[in-house]
Formats: sequence, structure tokens, C-alpha cells
Amino acid sequence: MWQGVLCGLLAGAMWGMVFIVPAFLTSFTALEMACGRYIAYGLIAAALMLPRLPALLRRLDRGDVVAMIKHALAGNIVYYMLLALGVQLAGVSATSLIIGVLPISVTLMGQKDHGSVPIKQLMLPLLLVAAGIACINVDVFTHDPGNGAPLAHKLLGVLCAVGALLCWTWYSVDNARYLKRNPHFSSGEWSALYGVSSGLIALAIALPALAVFHADVTGAGARASGRDWTLFWLVNGLLALGASVIGNHLWNVASRKVPLTLSGQLILFETLFALLYGFVYKQQLPRGLEVAAMLLLAVGVLWSVRIHALDDAGGAHAG
Repeated sequence: MWQGVLCGLLAGAMWGMVFIVPAFLTSFTALEMACGRYIAYGLIAAALMLPRLPALLRRLDRGDVVAMIKHALAGNIVYYMLLALGVQLAGVSATSLIIGVLPISVTLMGQKDHGSVPIKQLMLPLLLVAAGIACINVDVFTHDPGNGAPLAHKLLGVLCAVGALLCWTWYSVDNARYLKRNPHFSSGEWSALYGVSSGLIALAIALPALAVFHADVTGAGARASGRDWTLFWLVNGLLALGASVIGNHLWNVASRKVPLTLSGQLILFETLFALLYGFVYKQQLPRGLEVAAMLLLAVGVLWSVRIHALDDAGGAHAG
């Protein structure tokens, strides 16, 4: 189990980067960023698995293909489009706050799965998590009101972030259940296939969008507008490698090794790292409420890990 916890922590460190990129690439739309990231992800995944890819594709059945398409849309493309819009309209802090509810939403959805700890044993850690999220919430609306954006924009950004939360909650639970029901692919193989399918879907979306909107991707108009496509592909390539290829593989390992009630808590590391990266990006120290939030979230996660470890040890002893 502890290997799964470590993999979940490292996945969170990788995923925290996704909150900074939309704030960095402000000249690009959420659709462009989502398509760019996942086209790069698909290319990297295909290149890494190229010698084995034909054999993997032959092993796919209809259920695998349907699962990959659903997971690629909900867990990657639609999720990231909504998250990017949330960051651009409501700010990094507000969006990370809403995505920070994932531990609670995933834990509640997975509470009836095999190996999950009864929800009543997790009430105190979850209360600490809720208190930490409340601290972030108070801080956002008292110190960082959407970077001066109109209220309508901020509300739209909040709605987009809620949509991203719903997408990833469903994806996280369904992906974990699918991996445990279907051990015929390793975590690395499934992550590679998932990446290739995400890239193909992103390409299928990007090509007609490019034709309809006639985006200038190379000429003087692009440079004059501040849309640096070299930087765009460099950043998205690094994001695809770190957050998608490495991060998703680590998460698939964690999903197989820990129960859903615990994997829900581990997602909280993404929020902690997103806040940390945000402070570094803005070159400012966290305020009092932000420090309190991070401490409460960390203690809540560690407490939950301990409860699961004790339950796991008790189950092994009883066996």
C-alpha cells in the first residue's frame, strides 16, 4: 500500500503543474491548450511504446476501446478545457480550491468498493480536509477576487471548475474500477494506450477547429498577438511528458494498490502542489489562511493514510 501512496504523491506533484500553464499561456484558448497538450501526449506515448504498440492494439477488445474513449474525454480533454477556463476566468487559487474537493467526492463515490474503509472511520480526516478547503475559500474571496475580472467572468470560471471536478471525479472512480477488473494490461501499457487515444481524439477536434477559426499559427499576426507557438509547443510538450505520461502512469500504479477511499485522499496532493507552484509563479509567500489550509489538508491526508494502514494490517492479520 505504501508504494501506492508514494506513487499518488508523485502523481500529485506532476499534476500540480497543470494549474500554472493556463496562467502562463494567456494568449491561447482553453481548446488550443487542451488539444496541444494531448496531441503531444499521444505522440510521446506512441513513441515510447512504438515497438510494442501493434501487439497492444491487437489485444484491445470493444470494452477497452469504449473505456479509453470515455476516459480520454472525461479525464483528459474535457476536464483540462474546463480547468484551463477556470484558471483564466477565476484564477489559480479559486480553481485549485474547487478541484480540491476531489478527495471528498471520490471518497464518497468509492465508499462501497471492496477494500474501502467505512466512511464513519474517515469522518474526522474528512472534516479536516473540509476545514482546509474552507480556509482556501475564505482567502480566495477576501484577498484574490479573480484578479480584478468582472463578477460574471469569475462565476463562469467557477462553473467551469465545478464541471472539471465532476469530470475528474467520474473518471477517477471509473478508471480505478476498470483497472482492477481488467488486469490484462499493465499500468504502463494502459497509460500508453490511454495517451494514444487522447492524442487521436484531440487531433480529431483540433483539425476542424483550426479550419473553422482559421488560426494563424506561424505568421507575423501570431507573433504580433503574443501567441508564441514555439513556446506553446515547448510548454505543452513538457506538460504532456510530466503530467500526462509520468503522472498518469504513477496514478495507475496507485489506483491498483490502494482502495478508492484512500486514492480519493491522495488526489489532494495535486491541490497542495498546485498552491505551492502558484506561490512560486507569483513570487509571493502564502498568507495565514493559505498556510492553515495546507496544514489541514496535509494532516487530513496523513490521518486517512494511517487509518487505511491500520485497517490493511488488521485485515492481513485476520487472514
